[in-house]
Amino acid sequence: MEISLGQWILILILVVVPLLYEWSTTFKYFCKMAFYNSYILFLAVIVIPICAIRGRNVENMKIIRFMLLHIKYLYGVKIEVRGAESFTIKEPYVIVSNHQSELDLLGMMEILPDRCVPIAKKELMYMGTVGLACWLGGIIFINRKKTDDAINVMSEAAQTMLTEDVRVWVFPEGTRNHSGSMLPFKRGAFHLAVQAQVPVIPVVISSYRDFYSKKERRFTTGRCTVQILPPMPTKGLSADDVPALTEQVRQAMLVAFDGLSVELGAPQ
Repeated sequence: MEISLGQWILILILVVVPLLYEWSTTFKYFCKMAFYNSYILFLAVIVIPICAIRGRNVENMKIIRFMLLHIKYLYGVKIEVRGAESFTIKEPYVIVSNHQSELDLLGMMEILPDRCVPIAKKELMYMGTVGLACWLGGIIFINRKKTDDAINVMSEAAQTMLTEDVRVWVFPEGTRNHSGSMLPFKRGAFHLAVQAQVPVIPVVISSYRDFYSKKERRFTTGRCTVQILPPMPTKGLSADDVPALTEQVRQAMLVAFDGLSVELGAPQ
């Protein structure tokens, strides 16, 4: 029986791909990242019709969180949560978190409180099924390139937090940071908290260096810690106090991040 060229190519792929996956950390890295992003797109397709029944609603974040929680098991990532009692306060609050990579989604979904939505860049809204799922989940989109638009969105978010009992999650670095530390914080989240007179709750996700490095093209199994710091009140503060508040929160998060890095044995 003759084997066609297509069959030979298929056989070659079935043999070569598993071997490359086992022998090449770079190939494994790209395979894992491609599956990570593709799988989230696939889950979004499932989530959309379920969330569409309710329409755009913050309660849909419970469904999105449920659908994403299991991804850590697929990748062998163990997540330890510390300080969860900080989320027991009843009033609205602003969560600020460090931003290392797209894997931050795993830590976020692990601890996301009820009625909490992230603030995300507007470009995410146009990312096909993921953008639609995010919109249905009530995620707040902001155009970071237009200052006036960003200020208006933040003002509306402050009103929404108070009138609809919503929590907001912000990455104050403004972009992913693979350097192993933290970039300077943008002040939008802190203006939001001061304007609404609600607490800021810092969340620190430990370094991924134990199992993930974009620079080294490495993605294995490992563990990370999500530490929720005590709430920092803003009652009585004004816009003039925002710079000091921003730096105070960043310094507290840096201390926690460095401590977790030492604990996990990750280079600083």
